[in-house]
Amino acid sequence: MNEKFYTLSEEKRQSIINAAMEVFSQNEYKRASTDLIASKAGVSKGLLFYYFHNKKELYLYLYGYVMDVMKEQVVDKKFNEITDFFGLLSYASQKKVKVLNKNPYITDFAMRAFYSEKEDVSDELKQINLSQIEVMYQMYFGNIDAYKFKEDVEPYMVMKMLIWMADGYLHDLRMSGKPMYVDMLLEEFDRWMDMFRKLVYKEEYLDGRD
Repeated sequence: MNEKFYTLSEEKRQSIINAAMEVFSQNEYKRASTDLIASKAGVSKGLLFYYFHNKKELYLYLYGYVMDVMKEQVVDKKFNEITDFFGLLSYASQKKVKVLNKNPYITDFAMRAFYSEKEDVSDELKQINLSQIEVMYQMYFGNIDAYKFKEDVEPYMVMKMLIWMADGYLHDLRMSGKPMYVDMLLEEFDRWMDMFRKLVYKEEYLDGRD
């Protein structure tokens, strides 16, 4: 990406980001029109490609932007004060749902990107997603009360299993052609967390006591 993109005014940068988010959220990568993105952003296609050398670069920038927005909105003072593993997951999930409900294009874009297959960006996205799981765990779960877990349980694997369950749930929705509602996903996620908590926590921490 051309660093001069950051010399634009916040309003102009956001208009390009919002236009790209809208078009990519409504179309598969290969069918998303850069002409339409430029038109919606109020810039020429040549200028768009001056800031982003090609469509792929723009798409990957946008994916990174979405991840940064989610982190900024989720990680606050209260987040950093929570030390219970499931309490932290629950708080983060609720915050993410609020962000997604306010920004519908982010939801659709993130879904398309996460399940991207056989596209020019698919391999890069898969690598980003795989690396982010471990980075996220190290960054945000370093201060959890690990002593609450049974001796043979690895908290990191519990988190991965919950992610896999969410992945499977979303995959089933896509295969059946049903719409995805983030509030419904949150309800399911809460049920899964409660189930896992009963399976992996020591008995003395199942009644809510520290």
